[in-house]
Amino acid sequence: MSSRFPSALTRRRFLAGSAAAGAVLPLGPAWADTHRTFTLRAAPGRARLVPAPWGESDVWCYGGTVPGPGLRVRQGDRLRIEVENALAEETTVHWHGLRVPNAMDGVPHLTQAPITPGGTFAYEFDAVDAGTFWYHPHQRSFEQVGRGLYGALIIEEAEPPRVDRELLWVLDDWRLTQAAAIADDFGGFHDKSHAGRLGNTVTINGRVPDAVPVRAGERIRLRLINAANARIFALDFGNPAPRIIALDGQPVAPHAAPGGRVVLGPAMRADLILDVTGARGTTTSVTDRFSARDAYRLVDLTVVETRLRDAPPDWPMALVPNPLPEPDLTRALRHAVTFTGGMMGGMVERQMGLAGGGGMGGMMGGGMMNRMHDGGIWFVNGVAAEGHILDPLLVLERDATHVIAMTNATAFHHPIHLHGHSFRVLSRNGAPTARREWQDTVLMAPRERVEIAFVADNPGDWMFHCHILEHQAGGMMGVIRVA
Repeated sequence: MSSRFPSALTRRRFLAGSAAAGAVLPLGPAWADTHRTFTLRAAPGRARLVPAPWGESDVWCYGGTVPGPGLRVRQGDRLRIEVENALAEETTVHWHGLRVPNAMDGVPHLTQAPITPGGTFAYEFDAVDAGTFWYHPHQRSFEQVGRGLYGALIIEEAEPPRVDRELLWVLDDWRLTQAAAIADDFGGFHDKSHAGRLGNTVTINGRVPDAVPVRAGERIRLRLINAANARIFALDFGNPAPRIIALDGQPVAPHAAPGGRVVLGPAMRADLILDVTGARGTTTSVTDRFSARDAYRLVDLTVVETRLRDAPPDWPMALVPNPLPEPDLTRALRHAVTFTGGMMGGMVERQMGLAGGGGMGGMMGGGMMNRMHDGGIWFVNGVAAEGHILDPLLVLERDATHVIAMTNATAFHHPIHLHGHSFRVLSRNGAPTARREWQDTVLMAPRERVEIAFVADNPGDWMFHCHILEHQAGGMMGVIRVA
């Protein structure tokens, strides 16, 4: 990870920083009843993303903070969230991963009129599923999210697992100038056609972190949210390795992370159980190893105070499943979706034996250049989205089981997100997944084929797109209609 900051700020110092308080985001208070009302005000603000001697950065944020206010409710609660737009441009709020009514999904022009400057909009829905979710704009999201507009939404289980403490880490990265200002180069062609807008500064809960104090023998529930535009995290916690208990808010059989790394593409979430070991003063580094050439220390876990217990507690970890309809694969209707385009895309398509080869291969193949006059860089079944008003990519029979076989015929990773539903990940490259996990965003590697299954029980027109926000802006977005 490169940095354009002065040499006095080393990579280690800049990525690790000195703001330990920024590593723990406090969650909300108890509730008076089952109806919860919140107000979110989207507006310009100031935030200290990096430590002194650098000053605060101009951001866009909810409620004057980055991340925005952490909304915390109980499963089954009714939410009313009044959004005030104090920006100089239109906005919306999308409730990522929540199964909300279509009119509450926050997609401009598709599910609602955008909230005009000075305007308001009230979102109302039930907290159907317990889990770790988040909220962010869907209007010019590549810039609005990139400037700091996002926050966590936690829906508590009726019977949460027993732990000593709960932490929430909202991960993000920022492209900052030498003056700690957010670089004003959103939507550039290179970012759209390659891996997206990658920053030079990683934060936890809006601050560059240093060390998080933990206690020997402590059991921690750690909720992770990747709010970055494009950065993919592969977090190595060292020993002992945490156990994953939920992905994208949905419970999964507790297990160690494959390969020892918790991998989160943009928009993805994971709930972990972390049992702390080691003597007082011991430090364990959490390292991001997604890029083998540029691994870096994200944050340290430092053992403080006295030991709580000598061995990990024998407390159950498993979460109660959410009320998701189980797909009936014996009667499933099948569909195919192919993602193409981007730099080197034509070469990948040819290697995979796909006709067209329309992506930018080698020196930007002519096929791609011929299609770029309309602004399309990425394609879903041969179509590049322009805005959110699209003819449906697929029309799905309501309440039926559907399997979507997806092919990533590009040279880049893509976290593919479906609005309004969660789906089971059935297979990767023809091999069944170990746990058939429920997710709402699945990370596809270059040249990978993934099958997902779900019951289309939520009617309406739903966005289906890559959550690398520059890829979405470059055309990798479609509409799936449930009717």
